[in-house]
Amino acid sequence: MNWHARYLQQAAWTRDLRVYLFERAGLKTACRVLEVGCGTGAILRELSVPALHGLDLETGSLAECRVHAPAASLALGDGHFLPYPDKTFDIVYCHYLLLWVKDPLQVLCEMARVGSSVLALAEPDYSRRMDEPSALKPLGEWQTEALRRQGADPSFGASLAETFFQAGIRLIETGPIRGGAVVKSADDWESEWAVIQSDLAGFVPEREIQKMKKLDESVREDGTRALHVPTFFAWGKT
Repeated sequence: MNWHARYLQQAAWTRDLRVYLFERAGLKTACRVLEVGCGTGAILRELSVPALHGLDLETGSLAECRVHAPAASLALGDGHFLPYPDKTFDIVYCHYLLLWVKDPLQVLCEMARVGSSVLALAEPDYSRRMDEPSALKPLGEWQTEALRRQGADPSFGASLAETFFQAGIRLIETGPIRGGAVVKSADDWESEWAVIQSDLAGFVPEREIQKMKKLDESVREDGTRALHVPTFFAWGKT
């Protein structure tokens, strides 16, 4: 599984939103910016600020991030206990992170502690996933269960705004991302299915996975495929 390619795909889904939110949050005049859960640098590589920082739990991801975002100062650490003094950063953000952490409220409290503006750029709610035609509905159910088995909260997105409020962050703007995850090209589709097969391996029989893959390919070709996972953003100030 090529995780950097996956993170680039996810970054493409939210690029227009990021441009808008970073402008509103004052990225052009920001001096210190932190990404919590920076992964392989799919977003960090696009930013240019005097002091750019990234933090992640995975040493392998940080090693790759050093290649893709060489200007960033990187740290190995846990978002639940950020290793920075209070109000170190002008902007602190995360991207597809909070559904994966043990305590999203604690992570947001830590982001609020160290930052003046806090942005959660994308948090999905798989409990309201829509698959058409209906024969593909089991695929969504399998993926949702696979996320739970991996320790994620697949429905966290719906709680994002409330969690910001609980963390004491003054919400400026929140809501669903327009468009969301859109698989546009053959390469996107192959990347999406690489993730699906990785998630479902050992949980769903391979023959059933291949059956769904063939059906998915067929309905995309005839234009009857529809997929929507409501995905939410929020940003605010401390």
